[in-house]
Amino acid sequence: MPTLLGLNTDELRALAQREGQAAYRGDQIATWLYKYGVDSFSLMNNLPEPFRARLEQSHQVGRAHVITEQRSKDGTVKLLLGLHDGATVETVGLPYADRMSCCVSTQVGCPIGCVFCATGLSGFARNLTAGEMVGQVLAVQEAAEVKAMASNRSNRIDHVTFMGMGEPLLNYEATLKAAHLLNREVGIAMRHLTISTAGLVPEIRRLAQEQLQLTLAVSLHAPTDELRSQLMPGMTTWSVAEIIEACHEYVMWTRRRVTFEYCLLDGINDGVAAAQELAHILHGLNCHANLISFNPIGGSRYRPPPRERVTAFREVLESAGIQVTQRVERGSDIDAACGQLRQRADGTGLVSP
Repeated sequence: MPTLLGLNTDELRALAQREGQAAYRGDQIATWLYKYGVDSFSLMNNLPEPFRARLEQSHQVGRAHVITEQRSKDGTVKLLLGLHDGATVETVGLPYADRMSCCVSTQVGCPIGCVFCATGLSGFARNLTAGEMVGQVLAVQEAAEVKAMASNRSNRIDHVTFMGMGEPLLNYEATLKAAHLLNREVGIAMRHLTISTAGLVPEIRRLAQEQLQLTLAVSLHAPTDELRSQLMPGMTTWSVAEIIEACHEYVMWTRRRVTFEYCLLDGINDGVAAAQELAHILHGLNCHANLISFNPIGGSRYRPPPRERVTAFREVLESAGIQVTQRVERGSDIDAACGQLRQRADGTGLVSP
């Protein structure tokens, strides 16, 4: 049965007219879906009852149901959501002093298979729809409103990162539609949306042509092709040089700075030589490097580097004129930190997608 969540206002207006209703009924539905986040037709009480009844027979609202909700001591919330076909995905809400962010999954599992990421260990089942992505934001918003996550600011989500489970640019059309829905329907500024990729060169170039004011984040994790192929076995089609070239094109078309995500693994990619090589390939590109210490996952042989190695790596980049940030670890006590998401019902195993 088709869902309403994932349709924009124009599409909802057309649906209302096909049902013999005035076009403005579509505007009302959009308001209920995206501004109020309702999960039931019965709550759309300004629609004529016969119209609501017909919608209920022919469509679903499309909201996922919350299977589990976990809250970290730092205020991070992680939701395991059940989808219409029994598949499950995780999404995370992150409260900061100056913003409220939601990390959205774009696929059930992930086909890239990065060796340091829990999502890759759960395999790949399918792409998510745009409605299923937006529904994650609405679910986190609802959880934030039910229980305050930061006492001194609004809990409205105003930043969204497509950095959860999956490779967003392998689900290009749905991810892009979700971004437009979040911007136009939910009201989140395009500059507050970030789309992450493991480095799909044709899709980076395609996204550049869209000339949107969102942020592109590239998961690089290694400065050389040899090391990158070991850490990201699903990403051997394009060389590091080709990825960097595509990023230059992205900056040229959008005038937006590119973020490079770099997960530091003790003794693997965290040495001074690796930092020098990274600084060399990023030289002259409008970008910044976001350093992420490895977040442990069960059964992994990898470890986070000691603080002094992280500091030394950062200093090499900064001395070369590269802007650097270090991601603050959030939600690791509930497996909600970067690289820890998977379809889990509890702390013991996977939920079959």
